[in-house]
Amino acid sequence: MDLNLTGKTALVTGSSRGLGFAVAHLLAVEGANIVINGRNPDTLEDARLRIEKETGSLAAAVTGDLSLPAMPAAIVKQAAEIWGGLDILVTNAGGPPPGSFESLDDDAWDLSIQLSLMSHVRLIRAALPYLKDSSAASVLAIASYSVKQPIPKLVLSNSVRSATIGLIKTLALEIGGQGIRFNAILPGWTNTERVTELLQARAAANGTTVQQEMDQQMLDSPLGRMATPEEFANAAVFLTSPAASYITGHMLTVDGGMYKGTF
Repeated sequence: MDLNLTGKTALVTGSSRGLGFAVAHLLAVEGANIVINGRNPDTLEDARLRIEKETGSLAAAVTGDLSLPAMPAAIVKQAAEIWGGLDILVTNAGGPPPGSFESLDDDAWDLSIQLSLMSHVRLIRAALPYLKDSSAASVLAIASYSVKQPIPKLVLSNSVRSATIGLIKTLALEIGGQGIRFNAILPGWTNTERVTELLQARAAANGTTVQQEMDQQMLDSPLGRMATPEEFANAAVFLTSPAASYITGHMLTVDGGMYKGTF
């Protein structure tokens, strides 16, 4: 299927590694003009060079910490200036740290709100003027299947990401008439650096190994394994593309069947 992404311009935040990188990489494969973002300039430049080498497409990089209030707008402005506009915005940020409710103070909650909710708000607000000029405007927020089925010891992610989903659904209804689609994608356990870090914390708490925790987690999927970042990206890139032109306000779970609910 031709996703009609050739020549489209996409900004993918939080994309120096993990799910964000996989989405940016596949968008480049499909012919989109890419801007990636991350906090570490060296890691980000390595990711940019890898995308160009492996896809043959040009990619740009804009460094910035999404938890800082002024940074999302600055990142969007630079991305739009690089390619002369913006068609696709993929909002992604590093997840909140693990912890139980009683172990987390107000500072942890405030930082999580800035990173996992307000970064989406600020990116979308800044991007709207450019998206309104696009004939194929699309916003995709990367969240977690924890908004449907809370994950133990991830109370920050379970709570704050649910607010992001409420935001995306509301914008799909409120702004859809202006030709902009809003969707979210809810990954389950995927083999990324972030998941390895979470399993390391779980192993330390349980007195086990990371491999034992990974093996146990894989049993929760009917497929008996975690997803690869590339499998996640296949679904995400489709949702951003003109091929999904009548899909908006949707929260797509990509979790290998780990979510046990019907809806």
